Amino acid sequence: MWLAPYASHPDQSKGRRHAEAPAPTRNDYQRDRDRIVHSTAFRRLVYKTQVFLNHEGDLFRTRLTHSLEVAQLGRSIARALGLNEDLVEAIALAHDLGHTPFGHAGQDTLNECMSTYGGFEHNLQSLRVIDELEERYPAFNGLNLSFETREGVLKHCTRKNAELMEARELHGVGHRFLQGTQPSLEAQLCNLADEIAYNAHDIDDGVRSGLITMEQLEDVPLFTRFRDETLSEFPQVKGRRLLFDTIRRMLSQQVYDVIDATRDAITEHAPSSADAARLCPSLVRFSHPMREASTQLKRFLFKELYRHPQVNETTVRAKRVIAELFAAYAQHPGEMPVDHAQREDKHRAVADYIAGMTDRFAIREHERLTGQRLF
Repeated sequence: MWLAPYASHPDQSKGRRHAEAPAPTRNDYQRDRDRIVHSTAFRRLVYKTQVFLNHEGDLFRTRLTHSLEVAQLGRSIARALGLNEDLVEAIALAHDLGHTPFGHAGQDTLNECMSTYGGFEHNLQSLRVIDELEERYPAFNGLNLSFETREGVLKHCTRKNAELMEARELHGVGHRFLQGTQPSLEAQLCNLADEIAYNAHDIDDGVRSGLITMEQLEDVPLFTRFRDETLSEFPQVKGRRLLFDTIRRMLSQQVYDVIDATRDAITEHAPSSADAARLCPSLVRFSHPMREASTQLKRFLFKELYRHPQVNETTVRAKRVIAELFAAYAQHPGEMPVDHAQREDKHRAVADYIAGMTDRFAIREHERLTGQRLF
């Protein structure tokens, strides 16, 4: 694999929190990727909501399929830019490991429940999963991933949380939020690949569900541009084939746009190393026209899909499940497994337990504890 000077080179990694001998056949980032794929939290993503709950249809995206799509897009862009594909893949596969059941509805409710106990944020929880909660190795908690993978997983962080992290781990993954610097270019790329992936697949799932229509998408220039391209080449095409080909062209153009715009930014700032790139402004980017077009698409999806009455109705029930589970476990910790029930940080233990649930397990647990089935 050819790597540019500004890429993250595994032999220059800032290392792991717990020292380990190198693997004989894999570099550090390949090893990270393999540990993520074999983790319990990764397998749970198959039954965690993206937009539509798992029981609403077999073909809607889940957190697992979303993560795979982010990894695929990220690797394609990384190869063209000379960035480290293995690191991009590891970050992409791990970035949603801390997501609650029921998507953002679950996260928001758990944050409300934890408001007086330190709050809850799924991005921080992803780091917590890989640093502490996975139980696979006798020598340490978590997966003991490299600094660069952990840095990429922690996309957002308040100053308060960064200060707490810095106190625990000097010059660790929270340090850049205090210094105002950037993560690696591979981490920046995963952030953008995440956005490209969910915008595209939420159009697909939204139309498949019937909550949005091809006619409504007339209001989205990024979509209509490539739909018209498809129709000019295949005038008779319609239905799913028209939708798929439009999304395919839209994805391809966004990938090419990121590659071109990022190359221009790298040429302008000329970072000589991965650490030099951290001192530059964010370099992995859309062109200005594509950023505007992507923002318009996000506004459309927020209004027409994420706030659709049917989605809102599901959200209300999902929030109730999470809130009532939290109250039940906080009052009766013995209803949780022993390793959670006996922890001294009771409320954080409850949050960890609920965050690790799949949608369907949360529904079953809620029914067991309350006698009510909301889904």
